[in-house]
Amino acid sequence: MGHLPGAVLRAPVPPALSPATFDILWGRHMHDRKPVQSWLTDMDGVLVHEGQPVPGAPEFVKKLRASGKPFLVLTNNSIYTPRDLRARLARMGLDVPEEAIWSSALATAQFLADQRPGGTAYVIGEAGLTTALHAVGYVLSDFAPDYVVLGETRTYSFEAITKAIRLINDGARFICTNPDATGPSVEGALPAAGSVAAMISKATGVDPYFVGKPNPMMMRSALNTIDAHSESTAMIGDRMDTDILCGLEAGLETILVLTGISSRAEAERYPYRPSRIVNSVADLIDEV
Repeated sequence: MGHLPGAVLRAPVPPALSPATFDILWGRHMHDRKPVQSWLTDMDGVLVHEGQPVPGAPEFVKKLRASGKPFLVLTNNSIYTPRDLRARLARMGLDVPEEAIWSSALATAQFLADQRPGGTAYVIGEAGLTTALHAVGYVLSDFAPDYVVLGETRTYSFEAITKAIRLINDGARFICTNPDATGPSVEGALPAAGSVAAMISKATGVDPYFVGKPNPMMMRSALNTIDAHSESTAMIGDRMDTDILCGLEAGLETILVLTGISSRAEAERYPYRPSRIVNSVADLIDEV
C-alpha cells in the first residue's frame, strides 16, 4: 500500500515488540521533540533543481523570512561566496540574505580558525573558499603551510594537485571541504572534491578530514551561527546519505523532500530514517 503525500514514514517494528507497543513508543518519540523554532535547509534539490526554483520554494523562503525564525540555507559547494549565492538565488526568485547562507567553505574556515588560529594554508579552490579563509585571518601560502585545503573548482590543475601531494608528504595537514564525489552540470557528472581527495590520498597515504556534510560538524557550526538548539531545529534535505544522515547525527528533526536525489523507495533501503518524508518544501509552508 502506498504512502499518503507528506505522510510520516514509521520505522519497521522490531521483532521483540508487539505492533501495539511499538506504536506507543514511536508516537511518544515523534511527539517528544520540541516545536521547530529554527530551520536548516539544503539548497540544491530542496529549493532549486537544475537551475530552476522548486515549486513552492519562493513562498517557503518568504514565509521563513516573515516568521522571524532563524534559518540557514546550507550547501556543500565551496565555489561561491554567500554574496554570489544570494545573487544566483535572487535570479530564481528566492530572496535569501547573505547572512542566511552557510557553505562548506565557511564551515571549513571556522573549523581551521578554531583549530589553529592565524594559520597558513595551501588552497585548491575558488573565491568561496579563499574569501572565507581570508576572513578568519588565514594566510594562503605554498611555503610549509599548516594545511592543504581542497575545495571545489571548475578547473582542477594537475600542477596544483602535484603541489598539494608534495606539501602533504612534507607534513601539511590535509583538509577537504566536502566528500562529494561528483557534481552536476548540463553535460553530466563532473568530478568534485571527494574524487580529487581520493587521488591525493592514494598518492600520499593520507586521508583528509572532511568538514562538510555528512560530517555533523557542518550542522553544529550552522546551529552555532544562528544560536539555535538541536532539539528545536529541523533539517530539510533531498539526500539520505548527506543531509538526513548529518541532521540525524547532530540530533535534529530530519525531513526528506522528494524533489532531488533520494526517492521514497531509496529511503527505505537505509539503516536510518528521516523523521518524515514530504513531497516538497511546499508541504512545509504552513508549519513555519
